[in-house]
Amino acid sequence: MSIKYKLKNWKEKVHEVIYEADTPAGKLFDVILLLVILLSILLVMLESIESIGTKYAYILNVAEWVITILFSIEYIARIISVEKPKTYVFSFYGIIDLLSTIPKYISLFVLGTHSLVALRALRLLRVFRILKLTRFIGESANFGKALKRSRAKIAVFISFVIVLCIILGTVMYLVESNEGSGFTSIPRSVYWAIVTLTTVGYGDIAPITALGQFIASLIMILGYGIIAIPTGIVTSEMSKSEKELIPNNTQNCANCNEDYHQDNAEFCHKCGNKINHG
Repeated sequence: MSIKYKLKNWKEKVHEVIYEADTPAGKLFDVILLLVILLSILLVMLESIESIGTKYAYILNVAEWVITILFSIEYIARIISVEKPKTYVFSFYGIIDLLSTIPKYISLFVLGTHSLVALRALRLLRVFRILKLTRFIGESANFGKALKRSRAKIAVFISFVIVLCIILGTVMYLVESNEGSGFTSIPRSVYWAIVTLTTVGYGDIAPITALGQFIASLIMILGYGIIAIPTGIVTSEMSKSEKELIPNNTQNCANCNEDYHQDNAEFCHKCGNKINHG
């Protein structure tokens, strides 16, 4: 048996464990990974508590370094176990994995960046693969497509709202500027119009004249109708698109890093590479 064959076989086994969530070994690896991520986030949260962070600073720091080194090893293993490392490095999960690993190293040179390790929470998105929640990923993709198709309508709508807020803010400035109610300038009045139209209502500025309060009441009522418009636009686009069936497996192509192939697929639907079924 040649060294080249042994190396290829080893890479396939590593790929199966790290990337596949259908096999027992792959599922165990991902579950342990999620537990370690949760532990890491917990450590960062505890460190932010002054009494705990001061008393157990050394222990927390050592634990964080251990976890960071483990994540570094895992990141390297993910790179070397695929045929085209760039497909993983520049993929969604690849970028997240890198962002969750480097903050601890950066903290050695830049103070105050240690808390960025909380970015590891993003890695919990892998739970979708482990628990077979791929249909939710499909729904989110469908929602994304609907947003993209709605962007022109939403842009027009937002432009209209901006113009409306400028007009309403200017009107309120003319009505309330001499009453000492906080409408000291048009920009400040536009800010109030935005806060009121979106029904946030901070209350830091409020009209005191009868006319101003009447206009404010109309803006509040108008706000409820305006908030519903973007939802209606996106919902309409979503209803037009057909629902796609998302396969309930996590087979990963070692060549192009493509996920979610058809059940029992032998070859990758994207590059044609043979899929390892363990």
